[in-house]
Amino acid sequence: MRRIAVTGLGVVSPFGVGTKAYWNGLSAGVCAIRPVTLIETEGFRCRIAAEVPNGIGGSLRRSRADRFALAAAREALEDAGLSRVERAEAALVVGAVGGGMLEAEAWYWERYRGSRPPSRPTPRSTLPFAHAEALGNALGLEGPRETVVMACSSGAASVALAADLIADGVVATALAGGVDALTRICFMGFNALKLLCPEPCRPFDRDRRGLSIGEGAAFVVLEDLERARARGARIYATLAGHGMTTDAYHVTAPHPDGEGMVRAMATALERARLAPKAVGYANAHGTATPQNDRIEARAIREVFGPGQLLVSSTKSMIGHTMAAAGALEAVATVLALVHEVVPPTANLETPDPDVAFDCVPRVAREAPVEYAISNSFGFGGQNVTLLFGRA
Repeated sequence: MRRIAVTGLGVVSPFGVGTKAYWNGLSAGVCAIRPVTLIETEGFRCRIAAEVPNGIGGSLRRSRADRFALAAAREALEDAGLSRVERAEAALVVGAVGGGMLEAEAWYWERYRGSRPPSRPTPRSTLPFAHAEALGNALGLEGPRETVVMACSSGAASVALAADLIADGVVATALAGGVDALTRICFMGFNALKLLCPEPCRPFDRDRRGLSIGEGAAFVVLEDLERARARGARIYATLAGHGMTTDAYHVTAPHPDGEGMVRAMATALERARLAPKAVGYANAHGTATPQNDRIEARAIREVFGPGQLLVSSTKSMIGHTMAAAGALEAVATVLALVHEVVPPTANLETPDPDVAFDCVPRVAREAPVEYAISNSFGFGGQNVTLLFGRA
């Protein structure tokens, strides 16, 4: 089977535009969760989120999410140094859920709540698949295009499916990632479910009270390893294996035994032909809801044993970025391998005694890890584990 290299990284995050800003924020343990400015929050229990700061760039005729995706994808392609011909042959796989919903909501509000006709044009890119069209057309990507809608696992699943396209010989190169912008329907929905914390989230803390919403985009360029070496590309890491499972236990709640989570991690190890002890770090799904953290920790323990690896949640700094989460966390995991530094779990004050791992509280940790996993576990029991190895 063809081996997969990661040769390009691109990010738009609550720390700003660019991979450098993203890693600087994560490695410093900076929490970017602040009062919401994009939408109205009066009357809600939670009024904070991790918003992308101004200065994204791009045409305002595009949705906010499209501009996130274009900036991150363009950085990844330029970072990989792909020629125009190589771009034209590349596959594009985008994980998305919200589409251009933020702009559609604003239009609807003006149309049905205002006294005058809407000042903005009718939204053109509301649906998730619109991102792939915008990216492919703008960036000259003429290979296969796919959109993955798997809730919170969408970004990670897009990377896994892109790797399959390369491994199966369909393409030699792929651009894959995820994108989501803050929307009223998402923010209101999670408030209604009572899953949002009024304060910045505290994954794996004994006193955690819920998650924080975020937004952003991240893309990676994946290539056949031998081809990447032949063209002299910089190789950040290898995607050594991945696992995708569905336990379909409940619409929103994870399986109480983490059955699908366990199978996803075990499958990633099996495909990589690695023993559990080879893995030194897990970028956890780590949403900071009492149920999710406890079950994920139990699943990690079942696969890797107690105390075997370092575990941290970057959602403690950038919030849960929905469809973009798996892609942003994949980039964080790759950068942890490159820099030999494990990003911390910010805001972690009192570790949960039921979590049998070192969750790297508050301060990043130097750690020359050879292999690391990134977990994404979405609504409906949609589980994805990506396993990366040092270049």
